[in-house]
Amino acid sequence: MFPLVREKRASVTSRTRRGLAYGGWRGSPRFTLYSLVTRPNFSSRTHPSCSPLSSTGFPVRNLNYLNSSKKGAATLQSDQIPLQELIDLKMIQCKRVVNEVLSTVDFVAPDDRVVFRTCEREQNRVVFQMGTSDAERALAVARLVENDVAGIDVNMGCPKQYSTKGGMGAALLSDPDKIEKILSTLVKGTRIPVTCKIRILPSLEDTLSLVKRIERTGIAAIAVHGRKREERPQHPVSCEVIKAISDTLSIPVIANGGSHDHIQQYSDIEDFRQATAASSVMVARAAMWNPSIFLKEGLRPLEEVMQKYIRYAVQYDNHYTNTKYCLCQMLREQLESPQGRLLHAAQSSREICEAFGLGAFYEETTQELDAQQARLSAKTSEETGEPAEDTSGVIKMAIKFDRRAYPAQITPKMCLLEWCRREKLAQPVYETVQRPLDRLFSSIVTVAEQKYQSTLWDKSKKLAEQAAAIVCLRSQGLPEGRLGEESPSLHKRKREAPDQDPGGPRAQELAQPGDLCKKPFVALGSGEESPLEGW
Repeated sequence: MFPLVREKRASVTSRTRRGLAYGGWRGSPRFTLYSLVTRPNFSSRTHPSCSPLSSTGFPVRNLNYLNSSKKGAATLQSDQIPLQELIDLKMIQCKRVVNEVLSTVDFVAPDDRVVFRTCEREQNRVVFQMGTSDAERALAVARLVENDVAGIDVNMGCPKQYSTKGGMGAALLSDPDKIEKILSTLVKGTRIPVTCKIRILPSLEDTLSLVKRIERTGIAAIAVHGRKREERPQHPVSCEVIKAISDTLSIPVIANGGSHDHIQQYSDIEDFRQATAASSVMVARAAMWNPSIFLKEGLRPLEEVMQKYIRYAVQYDNHYTNTKYCLCQMLREQLESPQGRLLHAAQSSREICEAFGLGAFYEETTQELDAQQARLSAKTSEETGEPAEDTSGVIKMAIKFDRRAYPAQITPKMCLLEWCRREKLAQPVYETVQRPLDRLFSSIVTVAEQKYQSTLWDKSKKLAEQAAAIVCLRSQGLPEGRLGEESPSLHKRKREAPDQDPGGPRAQELAQPGDLCKKPFVALGSGEESPLEGW
């Protein structure tokens, strides 16, 4: 922990827990992780992992991952992970919430979306990179997250329109006064290291003038992407300009932009560092393509890497759009393969898992997550004195409705309704909820004051209701209308509207306002190995 006064940790209420179900950067599927490696010993771990950097702590004004105020003296063996920029205007609206089930700290927007999630194990590894054009806003965001990250970085190199049109990213390069104000304000106002990332300017003279001015703000290090604002990855990276900056400054210089042309395997990282005379190397695209690039023994098969990543994403409740984007970056030219087409069509975490042969893992994990959720809800209710959600009276089975097993005119819901009428019972009442994590549905049907539910989540509201009806019918030993057992009397009744195609426009029907969207969680034990550790 950093030596700061920490705010009181708020408990995660059931309402907050439902909001946290989005699980990471929803609306920003281009979220990526950069890995910063130091010399002379690069990390033997793939990202993401949560191992601490060093037992020496994090000195104020000194980036401990460089372990020196002079360039070229780094000795640590772990990665630093700067995030892709998060916009200050979005972050400043967030509330810091301790997620006791996942053992994470979540920064939650007013609409209950998780904008940023981290954990104590990676506290000394993650550098929070923000997009900003205002010094006071930048400071407010830095103070919001400074207890939970290793450093603050200001992105002054992003050339994309979403960043530059707001005066952020590479747009700042044309306003040195604003750059100086933002960085000086952060350096003076926070207790953790501050860095920035820039692109080079059209002339070497202007570039060196800018970086000298940046150094005087007191920042701990500077990352330099060796391309101009208008240049893209297909343009060559200017190693000689980065080298000139390294020779000019006394603070550590981090070389960036070498993916593909220079960095295709582990040994290339050190070659790029030497070519730029930098203290460290920041790897972005090459790390996205295959995170095992940081293994000394060589790249691991992509299938193995993707399997580990998917398991990690499901366990930590990553939103499926982010998971899908990162996997697409790994597949690249294989996107037109059968597996690539399955991934492209996937519209949930479950479908992603099925595309990679992890369907059983997904079902097992989500059931464990639901159980964790129930245990936490019960514990919270005991501590607060509030009544716990009554699930003990719900009869549950692992049931899925397969339309092919039933004649066109018959469904389990029709059979159940017919039985209730014959027994002069009230009509079945269905309560259906949608899980925001993967947009799947679960339904509980109440018949004669008894509740029935399938433990398996389904692609549509109608499918979930049919599954709940099957649970009720099987519990009572009643026919459910399957081929060979349908009741002749049902043929005379008006046919129920057929279930929608899971890909159809009604398949993703949202739960009604006020419906409980239950959130699955999982917590790693204190000694449990991360699924991405231990190749």
